[in-house]
Amino acid sequence: MERQATPTSDRSASSAVYSLAVIGGSGLYEMAGLTRIRELSIETPYGPTSDSIVEGFLELESGPVRLLFLPRHGRGHRHSPSTVNYRANVCALKKAGATHLLSVSAVGSMLEDIVPGDLVVVDQYIDLTKRRQSTFFDDGIVAHVSFGDPVCADLAVALANAADRAVAATEAPSPRSPRVHRSGTYVCMEGPQFSTRAESLLYRSWNVSVIGMTAMPEAKLAREAELPYATLALATDYDCWHESEDAVSVDAVLAVLGRNVALAQAAVRELASALPDPTKSRAHRALDGAIMTARDRFPEAERARLSWLLRA
Repeated sequence: MERQATPTSDRSASSAVYSLAVIGGSGLYEMAGLTRIRELSIETPYGPTSDSIVEGFLELESGPVRLLFLPRHGRGHRHSPSTVNYRANVCALKKAGATHLLSVSAVGSMLEDIVPGDLVVVDQYIDLTKRRQSTFFDDGIVAHVSFGDPVCADLAVALANAADRAVAATEAPSPRSPRVHRSGTYVCMEGPQFSTRAESLLYRSWNVSVIGMTAMPEAKLAREAELPYATLALATDYDCWHESEDAVSVDAVLAVLGRNVALAQAAVRELASALPDPTKSRAHRALDGAIMTARDRFPEAERARLSWLLRA
């Protein structure tokens, strides 16, 4: 692959109407049919991204769609959920020209009905993280974006439909085909340790659907960056609340994830062929009316740091 620092206005993107950014595992970009593959290294005011961005194109009947893949934990899984540079990742994808942002995440199931191997299109989050920088507006320029509905509804519907098509087209790895759950609440814990049994039972009492460690502050930052955002959660286990199941282990998680890589790739491909108009998303122009600081009081250093995001 070609490694190259590339500005937002890169000419190779000019033929694509939309650019779908995918944050997830490092194997997602290894999909058949991806052309013009190269690596992009994009500088951000927040430091380095988790890894370089892999750019590629899918040549579809409706025209080319540009894909941007960013391994959230870095290739080789070098960054823990607490040390991922979420601000740099979202900023770099925005600067690279992303029009939509899809998160693909491994999660534990908190409901009997969500069986390991199932897919959940999340529509709500509970943020229990403690150590992460969760806003681009924290030093001299204050903004309060609306976040009551944190997922782009149109993108979530398109994602659920894409996942259904992917499941229908993929041979089931067991007698039971994976099921796509079209809504669910994701509780995001700090980690990197898995839950205690008491914690798991507490979260169950909240009627959440899945538990993970990476959706926050990613979803919050995507909203501030005015990017339509959705999460495809891949259930790998029953956390530790399920008394008939073994306690969560890395080996068990990786085994289920390995079986679902092809399914996740198929869902991404299907979504790429049916991306909704991003200007119809609640994330579009989310900063309008959200910035509280008077423009004539913007510190020049902070204005420069946010130049990739602020409109004139």
